[in-house]
Amino acid sequence: MAVPKFHEFMLPILRHLGDGEPRHWRELREKCVAEFGLSDEDRVEATPGGRRRLDNRVLWANTYLFQAGLVHRPRRGQVQISDRGQKVLLERPLMIDLDYLARFPEYQEFRNRTRQQDGDEPAADAEVSEQVTPLESMSAAVAQSTAALQGEILRRVLAQPPEFLEHLVLKLLTAMGYGGQAGAVEHRGRSHDGGIDGIIRQDPLGIDRVYLQAKRYTDTAVGRPSVQAFVGALHGVQADRGVFITTSTFSPEAREYVERIPNRIILIDGARLAELMVLYDVGVQVEQSFTLKRIDEDFFE
Repeated sequence: MAVPKFHEFMLPILRHLGDGEPRHWRELREKCVAEFGLSDEDRVEATPGGRRRLDNRVLWANTYLFQAGLVHRPRRGQVQISDRGQKVLLERPLMIDLDYLARFPEYQEFRNRTRQQDGDEPAADAEVSEQVTPLESMSAAVAQSTAALQGEILRRVLAQPPEFLEHLVLKLLTAMGYGGQAGAVEHRGRSHDGGIDGIIRQDPLGIDRVYLQAKRYTDTAVGRPSVQAFVGALHGVQADRGVFITTSTFSPEAREYVERIPNRIILIDGARLAELMVLYDVGVQVEQSFTLKRIDEDFFE
């Protein structure tokens, strides 16, 4: 038989995780091979990009389950069912597909990120479709993968101690070009930071500086009082510019406040933080790259 679509793997994978034990994705792949009765030819069938189709679809199934909060990733390459996943199994669904996952807000956020990346709703499967051009298919696949990556980045950051975020934002702004070759970065620490978590010196003498504040929140939005406190800390060091970064969001009052004050305050929420980390290769690495070529019309004229 042909290799099932990636969403057809989701319910079998969740069932095989039902005992609560973490399993490597390759172990889950082998259980799916046995359940679907896949042949040796099915196992080695390749995508147009050269990857094994079976591996690709099992990995995407795990990614979608993760984005919907049905599984955790306790260690590299491992998957473990969540409390939500156990509740789903109790419902005894006949199939888990994209419509089923749409009931979960985390999955809807993932789909929204995908649309923002691609400008439209991508294909359900990250492979070539007869309805789209190869370029459109590749763009959809990249948008889909990037959206999933951004969601996982935030979860990984939130799983770390608060001080990890402070060091992270210093690395990110350095990767973005702040500080330059002659500048320097300084982590202020949490005990005597005075409301400032980090400083980036833009020049050797430290005349031009950018001050940073980082808040590792989950469901709580950063409100106006926190931003006002940051502005007060900037006044204490005679500074007029700063960057406030959080893993959550900023309240409308906080955003309105920074628009009305003379200080130059940049607010970066969790979604933008993850986007910048992917863009500037902080905490991520290139897995595979493709080159799409076209005819050189000048050569043939």
